[in-house]
Amino acid sequence: MPRSPSSTISSKGQITVPQEIRHRLGLKEGDRVEFVIENGLTIMRPARNPQSRFEKYIGALPVFSGPDEINAWVGTLRDEPA
Repeated sequence: MPRSPSSTISSKGQITVPQEIRHRLGLKEGDRVEFVIENGLTIMRPARNPQSRFEKYIGALPVFSGPDEINAWVGTLRDEPA
């Protein structure tokens, strides 16, 4: 089983977000994140801009690791055989 990225909390309550997670979330220096509790899970995500008209669509799609996963997902929507 692959090891999950982890970090240590400093005495000031700060953490370093692992590079893999920053890349996956598209985070860069100076970006803000928010912590949301949903169904008993704590989720870290990029902070949403309240003025964005697209805010309600953030997280609507699953996370894909590449084009093959995207094409397979679209195929399931179209009822295409794998």
